[in-house]
Amino acid sequence: MTIQIEIPTTCPSCASDLELVNSQLFCRNKDCPAQSTKKVEAFIKKMRIKGLGPASISKLGFVHPLEIYESSLEYYVEVLGEKIGQKIFNEIENSKTTTFATFLSALSIPLVGETLSKKIMLAGVGSLDELVHNLNDLNLGPKVTENIDKWALSEAYLDATDIEEHLLIMSVGISGSEQVHKGNVCITGKLNDFSNRAKAKECLEGYGYTVTTTVSGKTDYLVCEDGSTSSKSKKAESLGIPIVTIDSLIN
Repeated sequence: MTIQIEIPTTCPSCASDLELVNSQLFCRNKDCPAQSTKKVEAFIKKMRIKGLGPASISKLGFVHPLEIYESSLEYYVEVLGEKIGQKIFNEIENSKTTTFATFLSALSIPLVGETLSKKIMLAGVGSLDELVHNLNDLNLGPKVTENIDKWALSEAYLDATDIEEHLLIMSVGISGSEQVHKGNVCITGKLNDFSNRAKAKECLEGYGYTVTTTVSGKTDYLVCEDGSTSSKSKKAESLGIPIVTIDSLIN
């Protein structure tokens, strides 16, 4: 017995026309509720916010990641109850201490995943404002550049009257007032992903490391990416200090 399946033509969530691409159906409506909810769920997972699952997101009515940070403790308690609301609010507050790369990869921008987000941060970009306004200088490729540009325009970061307010909220979401110290780092030799040590220092400090100019008993890591032998590498070996790459420290 043969059953004929009729291919749907409209999105079951927003009723927009569906596009068939390589045997897959896509809804192109950026305001589609189903897509918005999935983006919020993806953001929560990337930012490691525990306890805020699909059921809670539905109750809270969130359709944009920003709403997670805009909502007050009172709102979480009112909707989810005192115990669960307080617990989730604490998780959200903890998520504010993270890296720009983690935050960027959580925004569901097509083709901008963890690897590319780290490369963008390694290029010295540390905020959405810097990314949007220096996009054409980053050599990310035409498709990625186009995707970020479209995302920025759809989010109204370029022409909205409340741009500063939005960027401020985003900044709160990617940096904390306190950061765990991860160790003392010294750098020697040529670097793989940085044009100079100043940019490498800025990146490592963003991850919680202290960058020093000399190797001593207080040095936890020596960054040497070109395999060269120097007085610093010799001293690090004599002191038993691990010789690493920047990528290994921030991954």
